[in-house]
Amino acid sequence: MTTIEKLRVAEYPTIRVEGPADGSAHWLYMHADAHTGVRPCCRFEMLEDMWRYMSAMTLPPEQQVPGRLRHFVLASAASAYNLGGDLDLFMRLIRAGDRAQLLAYAKRCVEGVHHVHTGFGGDVHTVALVQGDALGGGLEMALACHTIVAEEGVGMGLPEVLFGLFPGMGAYSFLCKRVSPRQAERMILSGEVYSSEEMYRLGVVDVLVPKGEGEAAVRDLIRQHQRAPHAHLAMNAVRGIGQPVGYEELLRITEVWVDTALQLGDKSLRTMERIVRAQTRRAGLAGG
Repeated sequence: MTTIEKLRVAEYPTIRVEGPADGSAHWLYMHADAHTGVRPCCRFEMLEDMWRYMSAMTLPPEQQVPGRLRHFVLASAASAYNLGGDLDLFMRLIRAGDRAQLLAYAKRCVEGVHHVHTGFGGDVHTVALVQGDALGGGLEMALACHTIVAEEGVGMGLPEVLFGLFPGMGAYSFLCKRVSPRQAERMILSGEVYSSEEMYRLGVVDVLVPKGEGEAAVRDLIRQHQRAPHAHLAMNAVRGIGQPVGYEELLRITEVWVDTALQLGDKSLRTMERIVRAQTRRAGLAGG
C-alpha cells in the first residue's frame, strides 16, 4: 500500500517498523532478524532497539495535538510472537552471580512495558497482535498493551515456575487488571500454556480472530477508535487513574525476580537449558 511506509534500517537491525506517513500508527514487528536463526525471545539487543524506537516516537506533552489519537501495534516478524526472556543470558548471569547485569536487563524490560502500558505519554492506544506463541516475557509484553488481538490456535502462558522462577516483568500486575488476583496466581504458579481460545474465554485476550486475520482485525480496530478519538484519549487518562500500574511497583517486583533468580541451582539451570532447546525446535529454528 502506498500509504504505508516501511522502516528497516541498520539503526534498528532487530525490528521492522511500518506505518502510515502521517504517523498516526506505528507497527513494530519484533524479531526482524529471525531468519538468521536467532531464537525469537527478549534479547537485550532487541529490547534496546525497541526502546530507542519507542523513545523516538514518544511526543512530549507540548507536541501532542489535542484530540489526536495514535496507535502502536506490537507484532512479530517470526513464527512465534515471543518466547520470553533470554534464558541463555539468564543462565550465564546466574552462574556468574552478576546481579547488576541481571537487574539492568530486568529494568530495561520494566521500562519498556510501563511505557507501553501508559500509552507513550497518553496519546497512544497500544495493541498486541499475537499471531504465534507468546510465552513468559513475551506474554508480559502483550499484557502491557491496552488491547490484545490474538489469532486462534496460539499458545499463551507463563512457564517460569518450571525452573523455579516467576514472570517478574509485569505479568502479575497486568494480569490482575484482566482477571482476579487469585486467577492470576493460578496462571503464574501452574506454568500452564493456554490456547488463545482459552485466554479469550478468561478475558485475557480482547479480540480473537481466525488464523491469518489478525492484521485485518487490528486495522479495523484502529478505524473504529478513530471515529471517537477523544473518548479513547480520555480512557487512557481514566485508566491511569482508576487502574494504575506504577513504575515503582514494577521495579520492586522485578527486584524480587532478580534476587530469586540468583538463588537458582543447577537443577533449575538444566531445566532452562531443556526449555531453550524445546522452544528452539518449536519455533522451527533447529532441525530434528
